[in-house]
Amino acid sequence: MKTIIVIGGSKGIGKALIDKLLISCRVINISRSTPEISHNHLTHHSCDVINDELPNIEQADGLVYCPGSINLKPISRLSIDDFKSDFEINVLGAVKVIQKYLPILKNGNQASIVLFSTVAAKLGMPYHASIAVAKSGVEGLVKSLGAELAPNIRINAIAPTVTNTELASKLLRNDKMIENITERHPLKKFLAPEEVAEMTAFLLSDSCASVSGQIFEMDCGIVSFKI
Repeated sequence: MKTIIVIGGSKGIGKALIDKLLISCRVINISRSTPEISHNHLTHHSCDVINDELPNIEQADGLVYCPGSINLKPISRLSIDDFKSDFEINVLGAVKVIQKYLPILKNGNQASIVLFSTVAAKLGMPYHASIAVAKSGVEGLVKSLGAELAPNIRINAIAPTVTNTELASKLLRNDKMIENITERHPLKKFLAPEEVAEMTAFLLSDSCASVSGQIFEMDCGIVSFKI
């Protein structure tokens, strides 16, 4: 049974992922709040990943970094601190946990890392400057570490479109906004966190042993198609 470290598993995609992983894995969750899940194979550490010292863990076969941000403003209203904050949450937090747990991952069973980008790193979208910059950094990190850590550790990222989580609640706050976002996507839908969790679990699994350094667009067609 593999052991997977999930950073930020108390909400959204992270919570859906823990639900999925607990079917076949031990899970160590590190987040500020405690997930509403009780299971013999789940261990929780309360920790602010950005500001606190990370807990010591003895063994792991996978690492998923879920924290992110959606900071949508015109460039004229984005401060330098906005850019710094988004970069810290999305990139430096991921770097911090990778550096901390790299020694145990090197001893893991076909170890794998999964990070998260966004469709806005590929598709130019108004008001996304800060988050697109940060997530482009995530994609660069995946490419570089994919080469550096081969063949012992794989690393990939998922770039989702709008996902129905608390983080995206402002984008989905009424029926009209839900309708507009649905219609913008060629597949006439947006993502549920469970869908992203399924892809994450696949990337962690031995079934994906030949894949590393890749960015997987879960875009409901918005990046891939022009219809």
